[in-house]
Amino acid sequence: MKVMLVTGCLSRSGGGVATVVQCLSRSLIAKKAKVNVVGLQDSGWHHDAKQWDGIRTIPLRVVGPSTIGYAPGARGCLERAGADIAHTHGIWKYPSSVVARWGASTGRPYIVSPHGMLDAWALKNSAWKKRIAAQLYENAHLRGAWCFHALCEAEARAIRELGFHQPICVIPNGIAQPLIEMPRPAPWQAFVPREHRVMLFLGRLHRKKNLSALIEAWASDAADRNWDLAIAGWDEGGHEQTLRKLVKRHGLEERVHFLGPLFGSEKDAAFRAADAFVLPSLSEGLPIAVLEAWSYGLPVLKTDACNLAQGFRENAAFRLSPERDRMTCEIRDFMRMGREAQRQMGHNGQRLTERDFCWSSVAEQLLQVYRWLLDGGTPPACVRC
Repeated sequence: MKVMLVTGCLSRSGGGVATVVQCLSRSLIAKKAKVNVVGLQDSGWHHDAKQWDGIRTIPLRVVGPSTIGYAPGARGCLERAGADIAHTHGIWKYPSSVVARWGASTGRPYIVSPHGMLDAWALKNSAWKKRIAAQLYENAHLRGAWCFHALCEAEARAIRELGFHQPICVIPNGIAQPLIEMPRPAPWQAFVPREHRVMLFLGRLHRKKNLSALIEAWASDAADRNWDLAIAGWDEGGHEQTLRKLVKRHGLEERVHFLGPLFGSEKDAAFRAADAFVLPSLSEGLPIAVLEAWSYGLPVLKTDACNLAQGFRENAAFRLSPERDRMTCEIRDFMRMGREAQRQMGHNGQRLTERDFCWSSVAEQLLQVYRWLLDGGTPPACVRC
């Protein structure tokens, strides 16, 4: 089977979506599928190109604003790939238009993974830009999909509520378990006292991550002074400056630390050295960072918007409210938990990732969906028709 994965970003600039496409590609190849990955080339490509070794990857040159992602070579690239099926990861950029036209001209199926980009909060963010994109090409792309891929039941419901009636397969992202530990100092070793504990955030510095509310909660007297907050990630739209001003206003420079983006061994060291992980998001698809934190045995504090309810059911996560005042009380309650209870929460998350979030299983389920779309027959168990 020839599979073409299409995405709006191939580098770290795309956050978790680029990581998902890379891991999925390797797992599909391991199952003997022939995979081409087509994506937009951005400023981060030269840093991350080596990460795609072993995967046939075609970076497309972008002309004009990166928010649109117009790539004149995209259409010919898709046509030459000769794929049996295409799978779009992420929406709202020019590749959506090209996949829709590819499907219409070839009569071959394509599947769309919105990765949380059709959730209510996500649709309201930069709504006017998305209305224009919808009219120009995204509506046609979504209407022409033979199937949607939702990461969780909540995302499947959001797709249905928008009026799309195509089948939806519900398959979570996977996670690769950490390799053997390689000793390396924590990124915060030089400025966090050794006796202090560290709660880690890792991801884009974007409004939807709700870090302003987290910093406000950290400023309250309820927060344990022996905990520091480490914020690791790359700035998006100047939001980091807003967060830094908030930290300064509350006099938190000694307790809240901005680490910049962490990758590879630096990210590994951060997860190994942290005492807990936090994601106070207002909107997510299915966050890879939470799965990564669990794979390292960390207790996770997160909101319902992270769409990993099984973490609460299996005592692998501590529920946070998105509102500042309630979040303040909840963080205080977590900090007052015994260390053994926190460690057990992390162990529960580790077992959860090993059982339910294996990339090999994700790839196998998607291959079943691809075969069903190509050959017909009985829908796989993961499909909601």
